[in-house]
Amino acid sequence: MNYNSFKHKARKFLREQLNLTDYIDVQAASTNIRNNIPFRGPTIYILFVAIVIASVGLNVNSIPVIIGAMLISPLMSPIIGFGLGLGTNDTRLLMDALKNLGIMFAISLIASTLYFLVTPLETDNPTELLARTNPSIYDVMIAFFGGVAGILELSRKEKGTVLSGVAIATALMPPLCTVGYGIANLNWHYAGGALYLFFINCVFIALATFLAVKFLGFPMAAELRTRSWKQIVSYSLLLLVVLVPSFISAYNIVRENDFAIEARHFVKENQTIGGTYIYDYTTDMSSRPYTITLNLAGETLGKDARATLYTNAEKHGIHHDQIIFKEDATIEVRRLNETEVMRDWLSSTEAQLKQRDDSIRSLRARLAIYEAMRLPSAQITAELRSQWPEIKDVTLARSDNGIVLVLSSTTPLKEEDTKRIHNWLSVRLDTENVEVIVR
Repeated sequence: MNYNSFKHKARKFLREQLNLTDYIDVQAASTNIRNNIPFRGPTIYILFVAIVIASVGLNVNSIPVIIGAMLISPLMSPIIGFGLGLGTNDTRLLMDALKNLGIMFAISLIASTLYFLVTPLETDNPTELLARTNPSIYDVMIAFFGGVAGILELSRKEKGTVLSGVAIATALMPPLCTVGYGIANLNWHYAGGALYLFFINCVFIALATFLAVKFLGFPMAAELRTRSWKQIVSYSLLLLVVLVPSFISAYNIVRENDFAIEARHFVKENQTIGGTYIYDYTTDMSSRPYTITLNLAGETLGKDARATLYTNAEKHGIHHDQIIFKEDATIEVRRLNETEVMRDWLSSTEAQLKQRDDSIRSLRARLAIYEAMRLPSAQITAELRSQWPEIKDVTLARSDNGIVLVLSSTTPLKEEDTKRIHNWLSVRLDTENVEVIVR
């Protein structure tokens, strides 16, 4: 086979594979879109019910419930109708689509706001609601390509299940429910962010429909007048204004993700510094700059060890002012020599007597606190080594979540031994909040 023959066959194959004409019925698609635009009768009730279901899903953070509501809702029809009217220069269709889009918007806000006003459920960690308040360029891409898939499916002679997937992917309903939540709770950050996400979805689904209508050659309703450069520039600027906040949001998402990854690597590489152990860490993306809090156990972090951590953190792009050390887990008990304290008190002058007396009371109170919190480290170390001779170093400390036991051994401890140590220590210290870390 020569080159020209191969080239001819390749072109023929691509034309056959990418051909749309034989599979598209623009007349039927246009009729179908126009018939599904109006919101009246059962469609209004279906929309209202779907919005309430989606609101319940957001309220309880249930993704399956939200997906089910999106499959029920008829939200996309007026938006695709608007794109069709724009692409075919059909002013009447444009006005009809906008009117029904307004009806859809009003019903959705009323239903979601009413639900969040009367619901007795508290949303402690509204991750699904929060996901609708910070739209980014990725949401723009989802809306645009979802709109392309939607109009292609509506134009296809043999219908499939694409529209269901488009309804889920473009997620028109959750932002409207989140707007209702924001209004009901007077949370304008939620309401504004979700409204912007809904606006993005509408604009770019309509834009995708407009471009697809032009590409597929839908019949024009009226002759299109040539648009001036001024109009084209105005439309382009409008799209740019819509896009700018989404680019900023996407940039922040990427930065947060990069910081989280670098923080994880930094902690993993520096888990043990001398006699100090990083047993946990948290990142805070709400502060500027982002911060990482290191929870420490074992010995108090020395100046040299702290400098080493700062140096290693710089390698991961984390500056020293972004690191917070939390050494509450490390308790250092200072033994007081009461004999010397009493000798100093007796040798002091009468003017100093009251001051020393107050100091002793304060020191005794602190000592009582330390003694109450002090753990029997030496005794527990001896008991552990009597049962597991391979244990070399033992660090026992308190943390916010209970007791932390850090072990190192000459030979790796079996998982069943670690569980036995955990159970034994829970009984020994009369607490269930025990964490065993084997280095």
